[in-house]
Amino acid sequence: MPGSVLAVSRSAGHTFSKKRALFITLIAGLGVEGDAHAGVTVKHRSRVALDPSQPNLRQIHLVHAELFDELRQKGFEIGPGDIGENVTTEGIDLLGLPTGALLTIGTAAIEVTGLRNPCIQLDRFRPGLTQAVLGRDAAGKLIRKAGIMGIVRAGGMVTPGDPIGVTLPAPPFRALERV
Repeated sequence: MPGSVLAVSRSAGHTFSKKRALFITLIAGLGVEGDAHAGVTVKHRSRVALDPSQPNLRQIHLVHAELFDELRQKGFEIGPGDIGENVTTEGIDLLGLPTGALLTIGTAAIEVTGLRNPCIQLDRFRPGLTQAVLGRDAAGKLIRKAGIMGIVRAGGMVTPGDPIGVTLPAPPFRALERV
């Protein structure tokens, strides 16, 4: 069974959390219409400070709702849009996707570029949240659980309840790294 969209969110300003919306419109090559992080070049303030000409590999942020269940067990009440994602998904293993996977939602298409790197803003939102979204695999390798980032390849409207299709890139697959 394919995954689906649980919620969509956006923020015109550089706020940490994003407000839930009835729909979002994705614009090819830019991101989410009306969102502060849309653009061809980086919009995240820390990255703009380093090099404002960098390509924006973080046009759209997706988080799996299953993370909220895991966080609830750790004492955190987190909901869609709270940690800055544009699309909250359910039933899809976002963290298990390879770099270059293509997510299709209606006519929209998102190319997965990498992992969101948890930062101090999570702790400012809820003390201890940064550590709660990090884990270790059996080999001790760090697992970042705060969602994935992507670029918009094809535009379209995205609404809660929309199914999400996945097209994998040609092998060999490249594991997601932070972007």
